[in-house]
Amino acid sequence: MPQIIVLPHEELCPKGALFEAEPGTSICDALLEHDIEIEHACEKSCACTTCHVIVREGFNSLEEATELEEDMLDKAWGLEGNSRLSCQAVVGSTDLVIEIPKYTINMAKEGGKK
Repeated sequence: MPQIIVLPHEELCPKGALFEAEPGTSICDALLEHDIEIEHACEKSCACTTCHVIVREGFNSLEEATELEEDMLDKAWGLEGNSRLSCQAVVGSTDLVIEIPKYTINMAKEGGKK
């Protein structure tokens, strides 16, 4: 089974994490199953950017992002060439190194402020 290494994140995973993930599982679900409470405001329906991650290693092993995911990623804070929405990126057979950005943009929450 492939391993996911999560780089330290000040709030969600201060010491980082290492765990195995079942192939076919979304990165978001794998993180949540291992008590890393990544935000997923749209209930994992590819309608926000709160679950944005940067895949530092293993990016090319993931299936390509859909056009919808690419459109959503354009709105993400800290977008990089190896960014993905963790609700859409599915674990394959390759180990992954994941970085959760320091900030997230919750468009539902932010849009509600006046």
